[in-house]
Amino acid sequence: MSAEASAGSNAADSAQSAVSQPAFHNTDELGSRGLLGSKYVKLNVGGSLHYTTVQTLSKEDSMLRSICNGGTEVTIDSEGWVVLDRSGRHFGLVLNFLRDGSVPLPEDHRELEEVLKEAQYYRVQGLIQHCLSAMQKQKDVFESVCRIPMITSAKEEQKMIATCRKPVVKLQNNRGNNKYSYTSNSDDNLLKNIELFDKLVLRFNGRVLFVKDVLGDEICCWSFYGEGRKIAEVCCTSIVYATEKKQTKVEFPEARIFEETLNILIYETGRGSGPGGLHLLDSRGSLGTGQSEEEGAVGGDRRVRRIHVRRHIMHDERGHGQQTVYKD
Repeated sequence: MSAEASAGSNAADSAQSAVSQPAFHNTDELGSRGLLGSKYVKLNVGGSLHYTTVQTLSKEDSMLRSICNGGTEVTIDSEGWVVLDRSGRHFGLVLNFLRDGSVPLPEDHRELEEVLKEAQYYRVQGLIQHCLSAMQKQKDVFESVCRIPMITSAKEEQKMIATCRKPVVKLQNNRGNNKYSYTSNSDDNLLKNIELFDKLVLRFNGRVLFVKDVLGDEICCWSFYGEGRKIAEVCCTSIVYATEKKQTKVEFPEARIFEETLNILIYETGRGSGPGGLHLLDSRGSLGTGQSEEEGAVGGDRRVRRIHVRRHIMHDERGHGQQTVYKD
């Protein structure tokens, strides 16, 4: 009787211990079965923990849906977390896209490329297209931005102009290169020349190379180049001789500058090559009141038009009872 009681006691203890022990599942077996029958999913993506539903992961025909229906084998740890060997930095963004159908993307181009890589890895086609559209918009904005080279040496300028296949418009603007004081309107006119330069850049961007030289000898001078040589020059500064002191005057010949910019377009894509282009460029009418034109021979019959602007001095720039004379 005692032996039977002992055997019965041992059997009861074995059954009790079997019930109290935790059930550890084989990860390979769970991975092959997928997550069928589950409602919620715990994801461990490179140490970043995410809790979501099977419905969310199955919204698009992606690798995440394949994980849920058992089409892709995954590793599930003892605590039931699906382990994905991937960086979890942008996985939350992938989940939010699956939840809402759209998501704000990072503006930084490098981060946007990282999100695109994650979308391609998980095969989320909607997010892939979203990223590609955003990258195309960034590219369009970047291409529309005007990049103006800043000249730091004469050698650099000569090399750039000689190798450029487009017409070149250069503004030489060095306000500090002046040993006299400026007239009262000179500062405003300097700003107007700079503003006109910016407007021309926006209007003719892609057709003309615009260069700004802030280290040259001229205070304010426009130069126009075609086929690697200077075609025209508009100097906007002059010296005002008064009875007591000399002053530097800066003018703003907007119409003439715009005209020369249009003329230089003849040299776009080689359309100014040959005598026909030169004749068309040099056949000009009268210059108008207050402007003078000088031509200097450069390389045979090719000449550079140098235009010096001279206008009547303003009354507030002239001392009482004093006579102002312009001198070249």
